[in-house]
Amino acid sequence: MGLYFANAIDDLVVDALAGFCRAHGQMVKWEEHDGYVRALRSAPSRRVGLVSGGGSGHEPLHIGYVGTGMLDAACPGRIFASPHNRQIFEASRAVAREDGVLHLVKNYTGDKINFGIAAERLAREGIPCARVLIDDDVASDSEEVATGRRGTGATVLVEKILGAAADSGMGLADLAALGTDVVSRCRSLAVASAAHTSPATGRPAFDLPAGDIEYGVGIHGERARRTLVERPLRKLASDMVGTLADTLGVGAGTPVFVLVNGLGAVTRMELYAVLNEVVPALDDRGAVTERTMVGDFVTALDMRGFSLTLMVADEATLAYYDAPARTPAWC
Repeated sequence: MGLYFANAIDDLVVDALAGFCRAHGQMVKWEEHDGYVRALRSAPSRRVGLVSGGGSGHEPLHIGYVGTGMLDAACPGRIFASPHNRQIFEASRAVAREDGVLHLVKNYTGDKINFGIAAERLAREGIPCARVLIDDDVASDSEEVATGRRGTGATVLVEKILGAAADSGMGLADLAALGTDVVSRCRSLAVASAAHTSPATGRPAFDLPAGDIEYGVGIHGERARRTLVERPLRKLASDMVGTLADTLGVGAGTPVFVLVNGLGAVTRMELYAVLNEVVPALDDRGAVTERTMVGDFVTALDMRGFSLTLMVADEATLAYYDAPARTPAWC
């Protein structure tokens, strides 16, 4: 047995999915043949099915948010790899409602391609389909990154807000427009003091000298463009808030939602300490912190790091966030 507890590393994802659905069998079902997890209960008022997905290794995203008030189905790929378009097509066809299906897609090349092929197949069957592309990671906002900003921590906010909006009976076009607007108001940034352990090699995905921090790391272990000397948490949090707030135009009176997300190997104690520095940094700008979330929501296996997401809030999105939901990772 290697570092990870598994019968065999190639079996880990499927074994985990089966175990996940055993643990939460009152809320979700593992459609093993077609490779997706679906909700057993969702609001009858929904006119649109919500489907998301992506590589495994980011749990509880996406499977943890399948259930009442959030996703109708999620399609997991292999570790850090896109799901196959067949999985997405079958899941979408199974949960589509009278107004079709909405795909919530993180901006990664494989995900975009496979969700796109599934959408084309759905169109041939006469099932309306639209997409919300999630691209909140400021570290990948560079001409050197051909695909543009990647999708990271904001994904869980999009899934929660659109889940509540779908429960209200909103149609496909309006849901897609709302999702695009929410994404435009979210930006994220991640830091790490150690890489995740590669399942293939059992070694760190990259080496980082003790005392250094990767500033702007990706959720697949992509290295940042900047390596910083370790600094006090207050200074680090202030720098991250500054980067995100400047990008979003956060200033005096701006209502803000704060998400502090662990990447897999940071303690809850540390994450709360991060929040304790983030809120005063926002206060210094005159921003108004309306809601906070702290925990592991979008992980990167066992990466020792965290991400910070800010969303410029408004009354409508806060109401959708506050709406009840019950999923394996959101109760």
